[in-house]
Amino acid sequence: MEQGLRNYLVVTGGYWAFTITDGAIRMLVVLYFHLLGYSPFEVAMLFLFYEFFGIVTNLVGGWLGSRIGLNLTMHIGMGLQVFALAMLMVPESWLSVIYVMVAQALSGIAKDLNKMSAKASVKTLLPKHDSDSKLFKWIAILTGSKNALKGLGFFLGALLLQTLEFRGALAVLSGGLFIVLLITLSLLPSGLGKSKSKPKFTQVFSKTPAINWLSAARFFLFGSRDVWFVVALPVYLYSVFQWSFMEVGGFLAIWVISYGVVQASAPKLIQQSHHSNGPDGGTAKLWAFILAFLPVGIALALYFDFYPEISLIAGLVVFGIVFAINSAVHSYLIVAWSEHDKVSMNVGFYYMANAGGRLMGTVLSGLIYQTQGLIGCLIWSSLFVTIAGILSMRLPDTTKVEIMT
Repeated sequence: MEQGLRNYLVVTGGYWAFTITDGAIRMLVVLYFHLLGYSPFEVAMLFLFYEFFGIVTNLVGGWLGSRIGLNLTMHIGMGLQVFALAMLMVPESWLSVIYVMVAQALSGIAKDLNKMSAKASVKTLLPKHDSDSKLFKWIAILTGSKNALKGLGFFLGALLLQTLEFRGALAVLSGGLFIVLLITLSLLPSGLGKSKSKPKFTQVFSKTPAINWLSAARFFLFGSRDVWFVVALPVYLYSVFQWSFMEVGGFLAIWVISYGVVQASAPKLIQQSHHSNGPDGGTAKLWAFILAFLPVGIALALYFDFYPEISLIAGLVVFGIVFAINSAVHSYLIVAWSEHDKVSMNVGFYYMANAGGRLMGTVLSGLIYQTQGLIGCLIWSSLFVTIAGILSMRLPDTTKVEIMT
């Protein structure tokens, strides 16, 4: 177990470093290109390839990880991120929409290779006889810490943009991640998470109904967040509330860090006697329907001009807490419901749905904000969460599911 814990810590450390750069580059691109005069929809389109290739990567990445090892897919992802950051360090005249979209495509591939590898590794590193509650704790810590550090990345991106400008910020991020890549390469064993058999590509599509329903719910859950979070919220805070780059980046950083802390604490927050072995499908359904009321409540406060700044900030804090619990429950269930030998493929399939929801939310975030404002984005968010709750009604009320062969 000591070796497994050591490898878990190395994987987590690499995931943390990558996540900081992922959050920073997101903030850099949104703020820098808004400053250059791009419309909200044009800014959203810069992330189109980022999210689209995330779908492709999760579909292929889980299968690839089971064949060549999760440590190798993680390092490929880190290397691609270093290259993607370096691509954006060219002169400003080179930064056409297509060029930036290509760089973001590589970053999207890198992010999802890294995330799939880290999360799938947890089940392979945890002994099979350990309890479901312990697995829930490990997953929650990894997921929560990742989001807390992504929030730190938002703040770091805004800080570096204000102090070192765009290219200087990218140089710091790419150099730091390259050093971490070299360290994890030397510490992790080869073949981590590699399947004993050579699975066929067609096996990436899950034959387990619970995993398919969970993946469908995940699609709409993350679409509900990104439809207001990716473009609409930072542009709204900057242009309507007249916040500075540092204030926008600082608020989003605090929001995501708090969201990550809640995720890491999810096992304690929802622990009940009938959840002693971990949450189940009923837990996912309950928290989805609770979440559905929040975005429309914020939208009503903004519509009636009821202390708009306070209502928006307070509402987003509550949304973040409940959304974090939803996400933590989902992240646990996909791993708990997967066999050890197929975990990377199931996690890859599941995060393909996650990336699809993010793609939908990202595009709609720019389009709806440009046509319907932030209130429209929040109403669509509530609709998507409701759909996620309805889909969650098909999930089994058990921590174990029948694996179809």
